[in-house]
Amino acid sequence: MRTGQEYLNSLNDNRRILLDGQVVSDVVNHPAFANVARTVAELYDIAADPANGMQYHAEEIDAPANLVFSAPRTAEEMQLRRNAVERWAKHTHGWVGRSPDHVGTFFSAFGTHLEVFEHPERDFAGNVRRFYERILRESLYVSYAIIPPQYSRATTASGWEGDFIQVGVVRETEEGLIVRGSQMLATGAAIADEIFITCIKPLGPDDVDFAVSFALSVDTEGLKLLCRRPFAPQASSEYDYPLTSNYDEPDSLVIFEDVLVPWERVFIDRDVDKLRRQFFETGAHALGNWQAQTRLNTKLQFIGAVARKITQVNGTERIPGVQEKLGELAATISSVESALIAAQYTAEPDAQGYLIPGKRALYGAMGLQSETYPKVIEILRDLVGGGVLQMPSGVNDMHSSITGPDVERYIASPNVSSEERIKLFRLAWDIIGTEFAGRHQQYEMFYAGAPFVVKGAYTFRNYGYEHHVAELDEFLNSYSSTTAVFATN
Repeated sequence: MRTGQEYLNSLNDNRRILLDGQVVSDVVNHPAFANVARTVAELYDIAADPANGMQYHAEEIDAPANLVFSAPRTAEEMQLRRNAVERWAKHTHGWVGRSPDHVGTFFSAFGTHLEVFEHPERDFAGNVRRFYERILRESLYVSYAIIPPQYSRATTASGWEGDFIQVGVVRETEEGLIVRGSQMLATGAAIADEIFITCIKPLGPDDVDFAVSFALSVDTEGLKLLCRRPFAPQASSEYDYPLTSNYDEPDSLVIFEDVLVPWERVFIDRDVDKLRRQFFETGAHALGNWQAQTRLNTKLQFIGAVARKITQVNGTERIPGVQEKLGELAATISSVESALIAAQYTAEPDAQGYLIPGKRALYGAMGLQSETYPKVIEILRDLVGGGVLQMPSGVNDMHSSITGPDVERYIASPNVSSEERIKLFRLAWDIIGTEFAGRHQQYEMFYAGAPFVVKGAYTFRNYGYEHHVAELDEFLNSYSSTTAVFATN
């Protein structure tokens, strides 16, 4: 099993990470990436320790592999997989949204449904199988970029004037496809091994050049990652910004400058129909989002614990209005957990015998995610009140001979030291008020796409209205105006 140090060593390559107009040559030690890379390394060390129960024997490679990359066939295997995902999520408290198990989960579905990738002339199905086997064997950290850049929402890529904006095929060669353009939003790509490129947004017949699916090493020649502004370097200390310091995942626009994608790296070649089938006929979308909801559930429980502890420290927990808020918070968080469990226990085997989480419960939770997360944050914001604004400027104020005595005397609570109170409220501010907090609110609200798309495309279609409408029609047909009997006085 891959260790954390082996993962960190693998990042020392020729990747082109662009930040502040410069090329970052050493992501392992750069302040924008070092801490989150260390966090990912810790995840690998957890999985490598047999005592943590994250390993299983993978038949595909006839060797041990990480359970987070497994494809479950039985209820027991599904529970073990969820336990492993939770084990990683609890280490980051749910704040690393695109840890290696996320895209790895998609490939566990791809790799067990090779029929979707079959091609009459090229062995694309074999490419998918071999790539999945690499993930199992090497515990690869795969990021992905599956959304076109926001150049225009009015048309798809074929309607955009000029050169390729969305990544697409410029030409075909004997060695493979030459691609040009860009794709978003590759969370974690700067510290990943590989990037999976495809498009989940529906494309039309004229968009065939953009209907591709492939994976490349991050250090591929001609591939560049243009990173957003990192937040970790601005964190004055881990004490002042405990989440920002450790869990600031880099988000990147992936840019391709006539990049060669070798044929052995291609999964789908200019096929609009297969582009959708890879997610929905393999069960990848459901299984991948079940992993994501497991991570979200862990994160919400963590935020709930912060809210509860703040009311204890402030001595407000017995106030009826505060208890009502805590109850509302508990109900909101519990609804996500309940949907997660329901999706697991309503899972059904697909045509290949692999269990797919129950879509009704799964997409029900996803449909409300854009409302659930802001609601949880708003309740926490209400409970902390002005306490987060009362904090000293930084940890140095606590140790200075000039400011320390005042901080210790005035910023404290009964039975809670100044240091403990400030630590808790600093954490709360990193959840609700920092740039890191703002990024996470936007991330969770648009995690699976625009809310109207999630509700309309996933929640609505997977609820099963037809069954309930049929029952309603049966009831309506059981009586009529001609058979009605009216009571008389």
